[in-house]
Amino acid sequence: MVSQASRNAAYGLFVMALFLIGFGVLIVAFSEIFAFLAAAVFIFAGFGLAGTAIKIYFAQRRMNKAMRNQEGEHRENVRIHIE
Repeated sequence: MVSQASRNAAYGLFVMALFLIGFGVLIVAFSEIFAFLAAAVFIFAGFGLAGTAIKIYFAQRRMNKAMRNQEGEHRENVRIHIE
């Protein structure tokens, strides 16, 4: 289902974001001055990826709520023909 796929994608993105943030922090902790640029790239990429994962997760959640609300609605001018 699409919602399950997007939830799994958001989860994978968030895990990857945490790894990138962790690598960035390790580079900052165990590096010389020239490595700070590489650390900044990893940290910003991790935060950007985490933001994207959170946006996907909440968008998927809103879509699920909207779909659940539509299932119980009465539709006018709909006729079912059984032959």
